[in-house]
Amino acid sequence: MIRKVLLILVPAFMLTSCQVNENNEGWTDLIGDNLDNWEQLNGKAEYRLADGAIEGVSVLDSPNSFLCTKEDYGDFILEFDVLVDPVMNSGVQIRSESKLSYMNGRVHGYQLELDPSDRAWSGGIYDEARRMWLYPLDRNPDGQKAFVNNEWNHFRVEAIGNSIKTWCNGVPCANLVDDMTAEGFIGLQVHSIGGDTSKTGKKVIWKNMRIMTSDLDKHLTPGDMNIPQNSYLVNALSKKEKEEGWELLFDGESAAGWRATGSDSFPEKGWLAEDGQLKRVDAGGDIITEDQYGDFELILDFRYVKGSNSGIKYFISGDYENDPHYNIGCEFQVVDRRAFPDVAGTSHSIGALYDLIAPESPRDNGPGKWNRARIVVQGRHVEHWLNNQMTLEYERRTGKWKEIVADSKFKDVPGFGEDAKGHILLQDHGSEIAYRTIKIREL
Repeated sequence: MIRKVLLILVPAFMLTSCQVNENNEGWTDLIGDNLDNWEQLNGKAEYRLADGAIEGVSVLDSPNSFLCTKEDYGDFILEFDVLVDPVMNSGVQIRSESKLSYMNGRVHGYQLELDPSDRAWSGGIYDEARRMWLYPLDRNPDGQKAFVNNEWNHFRVEAIGNSIKTWCNGVPCANLVDDMTAEGFIGLQVHSIGGDTSKTGKKVIWKNMRIMTSDLDKHLTPGDMNIPQNSYLVNALSKKEKEEGWELLFDGESAAGWRATGSDSFPEKGWLAEDGQLKRVDAGGDIITEDQYGDFELILDFRYVKGSNSGIKYFISGDYENDPHYNIGCEFQVVDRRAFPDVAGTSHSIGALYDLIAPESPRDNGPGKWNRARIVVQGRHVEHWLNNQMTLEYERRTGKWKEIVADSKFKDVPGFGEDAKGHILLQDHGSEIAYRTIKIREL
């Protein structure tokens, strides 16, 4: 069944960690006086009903445990209060599934994160057992401050169509657009603690959990969340992205807008536009955008095979007739670090500025899975992001920049990385690699 839930519209300055709206019209209580409408999946954690709340208690040597609604929900607004032991990590699954055909019944799908650690990503969105982090809170410092340890915290979720928005204690946390799963159950997670005896018997407690599934438009939180939106629509732009000036560099069907670096046309072999992907399948040379870009924000999804080595370059001259360095520029490194363990932690690792700056703690989904690269250029300042987390930042056109370049293989390239604008390049480095959802906006 498709459900729709409404959350309480309470100004942030009036909302305490455990308050809920006194008006219960249109809401369905998900806890009640028994757990007959819930079922436990996967792990062995203990769940019990106590004083109108659901307590989840950690146990040793168990995988992640989930207490899940027997009913599925589509569009909804969900509210609940939660108290998490500070040593634990937990979450609430939404629009989630458990199928024998997928990892032998492992619970998978969107998860609202409950994170008491110093990382402070409570209210972010994790894709359990699928694509991992879709919306961490690295770009939302106000959201990171919303969760209070050792206190009841109030959460709100508005899942309408392909939009999922979250709040913690009235503070906007996540704004995700994704259409992978339209409906599924709600699940209360007790995270695995492995064999850590210090975490045995720790509790996560949920109360005041209610859901609304009809007349949702009347109860949505008004106004713009005023936080970044992460959209995972494939080869399409969200309404907000269009308003912000984003454009697609790949339409999902043709190679329009791209050409070979040594030609005015697209390669006749080696690259294909098919199955919604721009793919390097054989030797065909590098390809670049027809247009050049200065200050910009670029996002693209890439998938590499085991043993791959490639890269995404920017500030490319593309003037192959007059410039011996026409295909050389700053490079977001793409490499299977599992196949090349010697590159880990170096400037040749995934997410690095190739041969110049090593990435910090890159979160790589691995071969055969989609990864997301984000490159931001504003004047001298440049950032690399991998799967929604920054791997590095640097300032070009500075004395420090010249020192870094002088100590690299680019030392003989005049003015390396200092151009005001250039083409975007997808490298042919002998590896199979696919790209999709390539989008850019000028800043």
